[in-house]
Amino acid sequence: MANRTERDSLGEVSVPASALYGAQTQRAVDNFTFSARRMPPRFIQALAMIKASAAAANRELGLLEPDLADQVIRHAMDIASGKHSDHFPVEVFQTGSGTSTNMNMNEVIARLCGDPVHPNDHVNMSQSSNDVIPSAIQVSVCLELTRELEPALAALCDSIRGRADELDDTVKTGRTHLMDAMPITLGQELRTWAYQVDEGLARCNDLRPRLAALPLGGTAVGTGVNCPPGYPSIALRELSEMTGATFTEAESRFTRMASQDVALECSSVLKGIAVSLMKIANDLRWMSSGPLAGLAEIELKALQPGSSIMPGKVNPVIPEAVAMIGAEVIGNDAAVTIAAQSGNFQLNVMLPLVAEKLLVSTSLLAGGARALAETIQSLQVNEENLSRVLGRNPILVTALNRRIGYEAAAAIAKRAYREGRDVIDVAAEDTDIPRDELEALLDPIGLAHPERND
Repeated sequence: MANRTERDSLGEVSVPASALYGAQTQRAVDNFTFSARRMPPRFIQALAMIKASAAAANRELGLLEPDLADQVIRHAMDIASGKHSDHFPVEVFQTGSGTSTNMNMNEVIARLCGDPVHPNDHVNMSQSSNDVIPSAIQVSVCLELTRELEPALAALCDSIRGRADELDDTVKTGRTHLMDAMPITLGQELRTWAYQVDEGLARCNDLRPRLAALPLGGTAVGTGVNCPPGYPSIALRELSEMTGATFTEAESRFTRMASQDVALECSSVLKGIAVSLMKIANDLRWMSSGPLAGLAEIELKALQPGSSIMPGKVNPVIPEAVAMIGAEVIGNDAAVTIAAQSGNFQLNVMLPLVAEKLLVSTSLLAGGARALAETIQSLQVNEENLSRVLGRNPILVTALNRRIGYEAAAAIAKRAYREGRDVIDVAAEDTDIPRDELEALLDPIGLAHPERND
């Protein structure tokens, strides 16, 4: 492979001749060889747009010549659109400030611009890795939430509610402790899921103002050294126009640089969404279990053969995959938690890891939500099995408590279960309640919708 020689403050470095990056990026490539995990594309996109907004602000303030600024903006926006992605080789496990990735971006833009554009003097003007990288984390996560996760969660809610409306009068046996309980409709059960997802969306919205408050202009330690007056507000205005989101100045740039509390809050929200999706996935697995020895309340769409040895077996593969996504997100939250407390004084030093974990979690949850929406939309209800099991549910006697008392009702339940008979038949023999009244009292749909009896 042909090489060229580049220089930085430490001396000469051999760089692939075709590389758009320079000496500092190459040093990072040589130093950090722990994994094949590069910084996520959404993060690179956000970082490039920050560079473009910085150049626009420096041009407006008269600090950067218009033609140079225009070149920086044009090439930065090309990178933000996905071009030149092969020239960002620095992995996640690098310097904790993310300086290597910041310089990777500076070097690529400068080389695309050509002389006299310099990575530090021009592309990095009015900036430091210490305010740019935390800002890029927040921008990238904001974009991923807005463009990927929130639409996926909204679609999941719509799918669940649509099926719930169809199944409002489909009664089934409720379960607590995995044991038979009072009747519930499938519509009620599904709306429980929808409400969980909806609350996850609400938490995302509650988080956004804090996530959108950036420390741009804090430069090295939060004081804003080498940052001209007016730069943050102009850069944030430009960034907001580029992204379609609204970004503001952090009330305390020091805090956004020294800590990652807002990232930790975001990770907690993502973990909550993961737990909700796992609940839905596991309910679907139980409800579709069988088809003979399980609950067999519903049938999920057959997507692939389920066994290499057992012909005809079909498994709930999408709920299983979503449950694994949930496990991954919960693990990522643990990593972000450790990373968020891994700063000293004016800077957190696990920023690349925070960025990767948040973006991976957000992307995985979006994919999981979309898959669950399709699964719920296509599920079929085994109404015959629901009715058969429901009629023999001994817990139906709960409806007789006020008429005959708890102990007498318990005796009926035990006898019905012991003899394998419907509760209404045993109750008709063991009480003086007329059959038509028992039918009204023990009507499953009435028990699932007691408000209709008023």
